[in-house]
Amino acid sequence: MGTPVLPAGRAASQLPARRAVLLVARREFRAQVVKRSFVVSNLIVLLVIAGGIIGFSIFSGSGEPDRSTVGVVGAAPLGASVADAAERAGMPVEIRPLASAEQGRAAVEAGDLDVALVPGDGGAVAVVDSELPSGLGGVLDAVLAGQARDAALSGLGVTPETLAQRTAPAVLTVDALDPPDPEAGQRTALSVAALFLLFGQILGFGTYVAMGVVEEKSSRVVELLLSTIRPLHLLWGKIVGIGTVGLLQLAAYGVVGLAAGLGTGMLTLTGTAVGVFASVLGWFVLGFAFYAVLYAAAGSMVSRQEDVNSTTTPLMLSLFLMYGAAFYYLGSPDSPLMTVLPWLPPFSAILMPLRIADGSASTVQIVVTVLLMLASTAVLAWIAARVFHRSVLRTGSRVPWREALGRAGS
Repeated sequence: MGTPVLPAGRAASQLPARRAVLLVARREFRAQVVKRSFVVSNLIVLLVIAGGIIGFSIFSGSGEPDRSTVGVVGAAPLGASVADAAERAGMPVEIRPLASAEQGRAAVEAGDLDVALVPGDGGAVAVVDSELPSGLGGVLDAVLAGQARDAALSGLGVTPETLAQRTAPAVLTVDALDPPDPEAGQRTALSVAALFLLFGQILGFGTYVAMGVVEEKSSRVVELLLSTIRPLHLLWGKIVGIGTVGLLQLAAYGVVGLAAGLGTGMLTLTGTAVGVFASVLGWFVLGFAFYAVLYAAAGSMVSRQEDVNSTTTPLMLSLFLMYGAAFYYLGSPDSPLMTVLPWLPPFSAILMPLRIADGSASTVQIVVTVLLMLASTAVLAWIAARVFHRSVLRTGSRVPWREALGRAGS
């Protein structure tokens, strides 16, 4: 057993609480951001985010379907009919006029055309390299059949215009009970990005808090600090300082990602993207505060950095459980389990941004889950402060969780 437990009231603070917390927070903030490794690693991550989105936009194309190139010999109306029918079939084509069949064959052989359409007495011949592009055969058949029908009706005195006028009301109207969401892909991408960012930031900066506590405890710097400020002020100063670094880092990642996504056209949901980004920042603050107080308490229970895992493992396991639940939500958002978990702290810290991203979170649910997170964090902060107060000056062997929690209640 090393230094005895700090008696209550021993560290009678000579500094007001707010000033003490801000002084520690400023110290922790500067200690993090001036590290060369921190600056370099973040610049690399920002370049990877921007470069990855730009590269994906370049190699994935514009998102528009590939247009087949169709050359048409002679009659311009045939080319217009093919273009119109292909557009209606959802497979737009590029029409190129051809002077002769020989020019069409040469263009197909050279790879400049996918199809060379040569009108003849019995319809038309489609010259291709090996086979017609998928779906285009049906379009060409429909166009040629329509032309033959129009010619036959014209012989009977019925013009194409009259036929179109008489048959115009006969259209198919689709009444979809569950129409597909055209923005579903972008919402899913936003959800996955939010999941990775929140999980990484909460785990990473929570670990920073625990490691910082142990470092000061092992070097006995904490004894000097506690001679002028209270343990509770030291705990919250570390959480505020390190949490601010995490929040700014998360904001930088989000701004660069959104700018790259909107600039390249990969993101078109400007309002949704900004809303998800704001919710990720807000839920990071709540989730980090929830876990940071526990990480600080866990760090105060050991005297060596190599022992940190022995007290933070339960916290890490709970984070991975949240991570797994989030992936389960992406696959089964309407399952009974996923209608309950988003309400419960700390699952709401990761699941609510996903519900906001897919548009399923109501205002009431957002407000209630935020209040529940604040209430649960307040309770944990009270318990963690007692554990921190009783453990941070104890050196030597690790303080077991059971003993630390028991002491918290004493």
